[in-house]
Amino acid sequence: MPPSATGTVPARTTPGPRRGMSALAHRNFRLFFSGQLISLIGTWMQSLAQGWLVLQLTQDPFVLGMISAIQFLPVMVFGLFGGLIADALPKRTTLVATQTSSMLLALSLFVLTWSHQVQPWHIAVLALLLGCVNTIDMPTRQAFVVEMVGREDVVNAVALNSAIFNTARIVGPAIAGVIIGIVGVATCFLLNGLSYVAVIVGLLAMRNGDLHAVGTYRLNRTVGAVLTDLAEGLRYVRRTPVVLLAVSVVGLVSTVGMNLNVLVPVFAADVLRAGATGFGFLMAATGVGSLVAALAIAYLGRSSPRIMLLGGAALGLLQAVLIAVNAMPVAILCMFGVGFGSIAMTATANTSIQLAVPDNLRGRVMSVYTTVFAGSTPIGALFAGMLAAQFGAAIAFGVGGGVSLGVVIVAFLLARPWILEQRRIQLA
Repeated sequence: MPPSATGTVPARTTPGPRRGMSALAHRNFRLFFSGQLISLIGTWMQSLAQGWLVLQLTQDPFVLGMISAIQFLPVMVFGLFGGLIADALPKRTTLVATQTSSMLLALSLFVLTWSHQVQPWHIAVLALLLGCVNTIDMPTRQAFVVEMVGREDVVNAVALNSAIFNTARIVGPAIAGVIIGIVGVATCFLLNGLSYVAVIVGLLAMRNGDLHAVGTYRLNRTVGAVLTDLAEGLRYVRRTPVVLLAVSVVGLVSTVGMNLNVLVPVFAADVLRAGATGFGFLMAATGVGSLVAALAIAYLGRSSPRIMLLGGAALGLLQAVLIAVNAMPVAILCMFGVGFGSIAMTATANTSIQLAVPDNLRGRVMSVYTTVFAGSTPIGALFAGMLAAQFGAAIAFGVGGGVSLGVVIVAFLLARPWILEQRRIQLA
């Protein structure tokens, strides 16, 4: 299928329900999809359990924000180098190594918690090590999608990945909330560790012959050459409007408006007085909204800057509303909308970049996206934690949501001429 006038490849136009599942026609993606679903449920269980454990140990939202920041600090500092590795090494082999490392870290946290030896500094060190693993894992996973399904089905594959991510976001916290109430947090860490087996087995069962050929990149060994290669990816982002818009909006909004792991447990405990179960329900509501958005994008089969900006605006507006909410049903509705907006923004940004970038630059350009997206978390988590500690979670939500909405409005005004031009090209 030839590129369009914007340099992207249009999504497959299979009619009816089949269009929403077209990526699953690829055997390798089916293996990846099923393994990720199981593993991500475990990841969300650990995310909720770890946040609750930190609050139990410290009673301090700032410490919770600091540990969240520590986990994403390596991505912010070294994320671009992870993109070089993603472009240079076989992605399937790299993912087996990173997923195995993540499994061992989860099991280590289980042993420490189960033996009643865990301290906040243990959690911080393991979070830092997981961040180092994610520096390589995140851009590699993003770049591997097109090898499994090809450019025709990449929009659908990214949307389905978002769907399973958010299915897990619903199921994982709900299960974790029950498990914490019955047997404690340690079991959540054990189940997360075991869940990595599913994705590792899926990766090992893939057939290399079914992978789509992509451009190759040879990793340079001199510092100057490596820096030149990094600069090539950054230049592509700067000179490609759709990529620059996606990276800028997602980076800024994720910094100020996507600190849910820091703010939701404090909001549930201090504002709603709902405990771990209420925390689980709020996170599950966010996951339901995200899942609905992901499935809508999968069946729509296309990405658009307008969808990305509308999603960011919804996220910001509904978080700002939480400043005046103290009832669980209203909070759940707001969190549903926040989840819907977040995936409408991030999934559309991801697919816009995937379709625009040439194969030999995919790892490096996706590393810019993942570095800005995940790497903004240390700054945002510390900011959200300080606001929550000083003024409360409701004020922190209001500030983050208001700034996010402002970012989207400014981005739309700056990008409006380009968006209108692309719209004219599509209609021509």
